[in-house]
Amino acid sequence: MPEAPPAIEVAHLVKTYGGVTAVSDISFTVAQGEIVGFLGPNGAGKSTTMRILTGYLPATAGSVSICGASVATEPDLIKRRIGYMPENNPLPEDMRVSEYLYFRGRLKEVARRKLGPRIDEVLEICDLKRVRHKIIGQLSKGYRQRVGIAEAILAEPPVIIMDEPTIGLDPHQILIVRDLIASLRGRMAVIISSHILPEIEMTCDRVLIINQGRVVAQGTPAALRKEIFGETTYLLDVNGEPAALPAALAEIDATLAVAEEAAPDAAGFRRVTVKTRREDDLGEAILRTLLAKNLRVRALRRREHTLEDVFLAATRRSWDAVAAPAPTKTP
Repeated sequence: MPEAPPAIEVAHLVKTYGGVTAVSDISFTVAQGEIVGFLGPNGAGKSTTMRILTGYLPATAGSVSICGASVATEPDLIKRRIGYMPENNPLPEDMRVSEYLYFRGRLKEVARRKLGPRIDEVLEICDLKRVRHKIIGQLSKGYRQRVGIAEAILAEPPVIIMDEPTIGLDPHQILIVRDLIASLRGRMAVIISSHILPEIEMTCDRVLIINQGRVVAQGTPAALRKEIFGETTYLLDVNGEPAALPAALAEIDATLAVAEEAAPDAAGFRRVTVKTRREDDLGEAILRTLLAKNLRVRALRRREHTLEDVFLAATRRSWDAVAAPAPTKTP
């Protein structure tokens, strides 16, 4: 059997507005059943890209396909394959939750005999049964976000696109929406744009970072940490002869080296940053060796770079590349 096409395939996508390039030669794919975080600073081109994916905006150049169908040439088919939740979801204030879902289900061509059971199912998935008869305008922000997600998954499309699904929610509501999105893994491909990076890291299989309309990094959070930082960092609070520390570290591994060292505090302990290219955990070996060298250790921890660190480094790197002067040609 032929291999199924990717859920989303974007090739050399370009979008310009009056001579200003909002999206510049973006290419990426999202596999079926995969959850991908779509990250970037304000104005990076995220919302423009998502609107092109849904067929809301035409592309200036390049191609976008959803499950093998072209967004540009098969717009009606694409709309049947996508569930879209925009950042500012235009929910009707005067409809009850169940009425709205029935209305949207008929627009999405869900058969009447299937629609009632499917509405019950999405109300259960989104934990909305207790408010099914309430007017949407009277719901809290968290419930309204969940109504938007329920509407997006109602017709069981293979692709879900969400723009800032957790914006404005409290921590408890964010947790509920995160678990809801994670429950879609393997059933639907989901692409999420968000500025809440810890949620993206906990929810998504892979992340895609864009800046100034270009892809600047993509991969799993672990792979991006390795690609961008390439080093493991340990933070030590150590007391003892300063010259003894580098020699002790060199006994463990030649790549272990002191990167930063603060002045001693009142108790004589110095905060020391140690870096190495080794990826395996050397914490126990460091502690054992330093104690054997009569160096007192008050604290030792391995620093894990967060997705926020990766995001800031990737976007800063792209800005630096743009700002760098072009090499001069010698005559």
